[in-house]
Amino acid sequence: MAGEVVVGLLASSLVLITDAGHMLTDAAAIALALVAARLAARPAKGNLTYGLRRVEILSAQTNGLTLWALTVWFAYQGITRLFDPPEVEGWPVLITALAGVGVNLAATWLISRANRTSLNVEGAFQHILNDLFAFIATAIAGLVILVWGWTRADAVAALVVAALMAKGGWGLIRDSWRIFLEAAPRCIDVAAIDADLHAVGSVTEIHDLHVWEVTSGFPALSAHVLVEPGTDCHDRREEISALLNERYGIDHTTLQIDHATEPQIFTPNELTDPESRRP
Repeated sequence: MAGEVVVGLLASSLVLITDAGHMLTDAAAIALALVAARLAARPAKGNLTYGLRRVEILSAQTNGLTLWALTVWFAYQGITRLFDPPEVEGWPVLITALAGVGVNLAATWLISRANRTSLNVEGAFQHILNDLFAFIATAIAGLVILVWGWTRADAVAALVVAALMAKGGWGLIRDSWRIFLEAAPRCIDVAAIDADLHAVGSVTEIHDLHVWEVTSGFPALSAHVLVEPGTDCHDRREEISALLNERYGIDHTTLQIDHATEPQIFTPNELTDPESRRP
């Protein structure tokens, strides 16, 4: 990152400075991910009944918002340079970009081995992966400047980097907001769950079905289930819990199982005289 800043200033390359800013967010994202993961691992206690699991989601959202803020700034600079391009030296840009590709290939391989079901870890991975693509775009821009002398290639590459940052930031913001709004996980079809629960033997009605994520990779479900009179409620609860775990990977469930009551039938006299209904 420091090398990109120095070479970018000496060679008047916006794309190198843009990518240095992206690398700064990479370092911050990984540091934030490590701190958030450590906090999330702490056991639940007191009023924090889920512990600090959602700190990971706050970290992911912060990473996404940071990417968007940088996108706006670098997009503005790139568009400005398209209209008034400075002289950019091709060799320093190309050599620095190729070195960056090598470094980011190693970093991408290392972080890809982590548990990416965590939105927090995925956020750090997206930072590194986007930076790899950015270095490739930078190398192409350096080659174009070197061979054809088209200095606007530097600004175009900077805009490509900004677009990659915007895409990565949007994915993190979207997924983190789904968790904060307690929407069902993207991979789970709530209508299918409702149909499967109704198909369980002796189940007559399903009320208050809620599916949400406490944090990434931690889905939860609650529901009020009515079964036919005389049915073993404990047996049905175990059957439904096993079904949800096997088909949808939901093992954190809160199920209220009750018997459906038979509808009462009143005579015309009882309908008009409420006192006659009393035992």
